[in-house]
Amino acid sequence: MSKEESKVSEEIVDLEEPKKMTREDWRKKKELEEQRKLGNAPAEVDEEGKDINPHIPQYISSVPWYIDPSKRPTLRHQRPQEENQKQFAPIGDWYKRGVQEVISTKFRKGACENCGAMTHKKKDCLERPRKVGAKYSGSGMAPDEHQQIQLSMDYDGKRDRWNGYNPDEHMRIVEEYAKVDLAKRTLKAQKLQEELASGKLMDQADHSSEDEDDDKYVDDFDMPGQNFDSKRRITVRNLRIREDIAKYLRNLDPNSAYYDPKTRAMRENPYSNTGKNPEEVGYAGDNFVRYSGDTISMAQTQLFAWEAYEKGSEVHLQADPTKLELLHQSYKVKKDDFKEKQKESILEKYGGQEHLDAPPRELLLAQTEEYVEYSRHGAVLKGQEKAVACSKYEEDVLINNHTCIWGSYWKDGHWGYKCCHSMVKQSYCTGEAGKKVVVGVRCVSIVCYYMHQEKMKDKKKKKKSKKHRDSDSSDEEDEAKKKEKLKKALSAEEQRLKQVAEMMQFDERKRPYNSLKEVREPTEEEMEAFRMKRCRPDDPMASFLGQ
Repeated sequence: MSKEESKVSEEIVDLEEPKKMTREDWRKKKELEEQRKLGNAPAEVDEEGKDINPHIPQYISSVPWYIDPSKRPTLRHQRPQEENQKQFAPIGDWYKRGVQEVISTKFRKGACENCGAMTHKKKDCLERPRKVGAKYSGSGMAPDEHQQIQLSMDYDGKRDRWNGYNPDEHMRIVEEYAKVDLAKRTLKAQKLQEELASGKLMDQADHSSEDEDDDKYVDDFDMPGQNFDSKRRITVRNLRIREDIAKYLRNLDPNSAYYDPKTRAMRENPYSNTGKNPEEVGYAGDNFVRYSGDTISMAQTQLFAWEAYEKGSEVHLQADPTKLELLHQSYKVKKDDFKEKQKESILEKYGGQEHLDAPPRELLLAQTEEYVEYSRHGAVLKGQEKAVACSKYEEDVLINNHTCIWGSYWKDGHWGYKCCHSMVKQSYCTGEAGKKVVVGVRCVSIVCYYMHQEKMKDKKKKKKSKKHRDSDSSDEEDEAKKKEKLKKALSAEEQRLKQVAEMMQFDERKRPYNSLKEVREPTEEEMEAFRMKRCRPDDPMASFLGQ
């Protein structure tokens, strides 16, 4: 292989396989992208000099290898390619109908032999076959039809409803209807002149006045929103009077009640988010009308009829409404009597009548739904201030010349009157003099109290000194007894340790069951002996204990 061929092969490989980036180049590329996103570095520029948005994802901005082998930054592959754009017909172009206005006077070569038109052949001619064709007669040439071409339209052209419509055609229809209307008016005027001449018009006027008197009856009127024909028996529903406001125009808020255009129904109240009372507005939704008046009672009656029919009663709401109403009324009375008897039997068996006779919830919890707004200083800004809850007892009743109620004074665990500091209920008020007397009595009582305390302390000291003398002699005896018990416990512990050591030398399978277990609780002396005799591995002098 020559050098030139090797260079060409290397260039082809470079175009097909991109060079692998080093780790340092990759890091620098990512840092540059971050700087461009933050606006600290200028954006990339394509071949047309336009800036490339650094926030565009890589799968959109990356160029496929088969579009641009140079790998230059560009967004040209994301834009519509001009060479692939299809040429669409302009808006307004449509298929031509009919025939051309120019008619040939002589036969042309290649034309239809029957009618002489150039747009079709003899076998495709739709005219009646002539005895002598236009090719031989040279007269009666038919006009050429317009050549139907295939129009290539864009999105809007395909969906244009009025494309190809001729407004002159509409004017022709309007003129035709105008002529028919004029003819009707002419006939009506002629008929009126004939009736005036014959005298029949006066009789018709008398009949029309009688009809106007009969119009006061509702049966002669057509219901609004209905078109009834006795011959066809057709009723048009869900139509409104032209003067009424449409349901969807009552509240233009998009978050208001939903309007179904198919059934023309608006079930919820359109004024629900405005805070208006449903009884004050002119229209409060279909459900408001549906569940108002006797609708609910009629539905309950119908439900009762179905339940009664299942139980075996032959009743029907439409067939026999009187019988059903009487049966329903008797059922309600019997049901109320049964509930009352059931309630009385439960109360008689389990009790609890006092809970049913409890006062209302507002009195028990002192809670209401009245809104009161206070300022930061406690003044009422909005609403009425909450009244103080009163109990069932009489309040603020002053007796025996007292200016304060009983319980307004507290001292040393006793209640009294604040005006005279008297601790006796229903006593006569002595005022300030009573306070001074109480203070003097209290001072005397305090002195007596402290003298009594000192006497009690002296008695306690004498008792303690006597007990201390007795306890000294008793303590010596207790210590001697404790020493003797400890000696016995130490000897017993030594014997137990020897026994345990002997048992551990035997095989466990030959050792008696529960031989190392004692049932009784050890005494304090035995516990002390155990602590003194037990072996401690962490003791540095443990190795010298056996020597």
